[in-house]
Amino acid sequence: MRITALVLLLAVLASTTSAQEQGPIVTASVSAYTLRPGDVLNIEVWGQEEFSGRFQIDETGRIHYPVLGELNTTDLTVAQVRDSIRSGLENLFNAPFVTVTPLFRVAVLGEVRAPGLYTVDPTLTAIDVVALAGGPNQDGNTNKIRFLRTGGQSELSVEEAMGGLTLAEIGIRSGDQVFVPRKAITMQEWFLLVALGQLALTIAIFINTM
Repeated sequence: MRITALVLLLAVLASTTSAQEQGPIVTASVSAYTLRPGDVLNIEVWGQEEFSGRFQIDETGRIHYPVLGELNTTDLTVAQVRDSIRSGLENLFNAPFVTVTPLFRVAVLGEVRAPGLYTVDPTLTAIDVVALAGGPNQDGNTNKIRFLRTGGQSELSVEEAMGGLTLAEIGIRSGDQVFVPRKAITMQEWFLLVALGQLALTIAIFINTM
């Protein structure tokens, strides 16, 4: 029993040391994301508010960062940009603690309460993004959410929309559109059909009693 406990303790200590040595990074899937024009970088430098903020990548693939000036992000991953900023800031601070989180600029359109352009975290799900736009209106069909991109479109299955897949996992990027289509039969149309059915039933009963 003592040997087993000692082995478990050593394993915990080893994993803790490994985690401390890795330093501040975002999740693996997001840190490997290759940045594109239109993306927004949420950069945080611990204890240095003047070097923290949101910076949008322009059409040339650059951001304008305090003191360091123009930084070219073309074909770079989130992790590479983070390391570049950290390296530049090491000339100003001792061991700067830098985190970089990419944000996407997407349009949420269709049958939602507040359609428009939103800056979203790639770890959000499709339903989360629709919620940012006020959620679907009474005619919105969240079982048929579509992602539109110049040159094509794709439709999420119910499992993908409701199953918790993130935007990064789905492959969404800045410039895409999240579209909530109209239900095949809206609530108003349903009420109208019910009313017409009741009217037809009333007429049929009236005719039979004549």
